[in-house]
Amino acid sequence: MAPPGSHRTSRYAVPVPILAVLIPVFNEAPTVVRAVERLLDAPAPQGVERRVIAVDDGSTDGSAPLLLALAERRPTLTVLRHPSNRGKGAAVRTALGSEGARGADLVLIHDADLEYDPADHSAVLAPLLDGRADAVIGSRFRGGTAHRVLYYWHAVANRALTVLSNALTNLNLSDIECCTKAFTGEVARGLRLMEDSFAIEPEIIARLARLRLPDPTHPLGERPLRIFEVPVSYAGRTYAEGKKIRWTDGGRALWAIVRHRFSG
Repeated sequence: MAPPGSHRTSRYAVPVPILAVLIPVFNEAPTVVRAVERLLDAPAPQGVERRVIAVDDGSTDGSAPLLLALAERRPTLTVLRHPSNRGKGAAVRTALGSEGARGADLVLIHDADLEYDPADHSAVLAPLLDGRADAVIGSRFRGGTAHRVLYYWHAVANRALTVLSNALTNLNLSDIECCTKAFTGEVARGLRLMEDSFAIEPEIIARLARLRLPDPTHPLGERPLRIFEVPVSYAGRTYAEGKKIRWTDGGRALWAIVRHRFSG
């Protein structure tokens, strides 16, 4: 069954849910065309109409012209641009506020660097499509999917941030820094994100933990979100290959975990 709010119909008048895939892009000229084409060529979940919204965050390496040229050939791709670099979080927020995302029934965040496989999207979206979940977080640490072996201390830092986030949100996630995150349109529109940097990842988790949805059957008239976790594959990059996250981003993430646990 399609989520509430679907506004496209098939020839049998069955609502067709619209999926908006959001892709923040910054200086990804070597990979961005392959990454977006890989996504566009991957089958969308059955019965779902997919649109892709890429936001170039002030790239200086020619990523934007590559995206614009691709959009001329691929009508389901929309390209938005920031005049200067503002950060991943700002790009995600711009995509969320775009016309294509505002009317979507489902929203999924995906990266432009080939580290994540769009073949995982059907499994990620399944709990949303069948009505079990309101939000789904990908995990590189659960299940038997393939993972490239890279930096030990990155993994340690991620796990430490995840433990702290879980302690403050009372969730039991395994990978808060995973890029792959999906929501119903209602949840996506209720997040009210603020972060401009990579700290948007823990901010999303904190806001999901606090968000409530109307529910007339609940004693308080509202209920917490049903959050699921789904394993995803991961082919991480080295810094020589273009990886951008730095230790300073870990400090921002730490502060975001604490700040958004208690802020409005």
